[in-house]
Amino acid sequence: MSDPAPPSRAPAQGSRDGRLTTRPHPPVLTGPTGLVPLPGGDGGRPAMAYVPEPAADGAAYRLVVLLHGAGGSARHGLDLLLPVADTHRLLLIAPQSSATSWDLIAGGLGVDVGHIDALLASAFDGYPVGGVTLGGFSDGASYALSLGLANGDLVDAVLAFSPGFAAPPVIRGRPRIFVSHGVDDRVLPIDVCSRRFVPHLRGIGYDVTYEEFPGGHDLPAPVRAKATGWLTG
Repeated sequence: MSDPAPPSRAPAQGSRDGRLTTRPHPPVLTGPTGLVPLPGGDGGRPAMAYVPEPAADGAAYRLVVLLHGAGGSARHGLDLLLPVADTHRLLLIAPQSSATSWDLIAGGLGVDVGHIDALLASAFDGYPVGGVTLGGFSDGASYALSLGLANGDLVDAVLAFSPGFAAPPVIRGRPRIFVSHGVDDRVLPIDVCSRRFVPHLRGIGYDVTYEEFPGGHDLPAPVRAKATGWLTG
């Protein structure tokens, strides 16, 4: 699972605080299930969602926002956890970045934060949600880490598959974090990426589960399974 365009190792200087303002609330309508195309919100490009069938007892979903890598698409983001969504009752939302990568990386926080906020509001309107996760691959993983650490009062878990960096504009709360990285990654080399910032995150008090695997810039199925077990266990 490689990115069509080169990812970034460090963010551009941003001018916004990256804060998500929407919050979970009881649904006000009944949303559709299965693969659902979503209109762009707050100036963003169209997104995709996958919604498992509702539980008989009305139990809430875990909502996971999935962020594609540089040059990728909303479908690439969705595919990160689509194989396990039904088994673990994950409501997946995958935005499309406004540029070839996410705003923090491409020029400064703003439009993509607003798009994600609008998509979260639509999900809360249509479905019962019991927890919010940000996840992503490559540049999407870096963005998920950065936004997740800035919004720990909303996001309780972050999944970062082969990230390049973590650069939260502000810090709120203490979400738990899962990071995976291939030891032979030539796109975002592990020594200057995850092996550098994971110890720092642990040192400042974050609960980080870290998984190295033999391979390159990828998300192997066994790592996906471990991440999903960690998320829902």
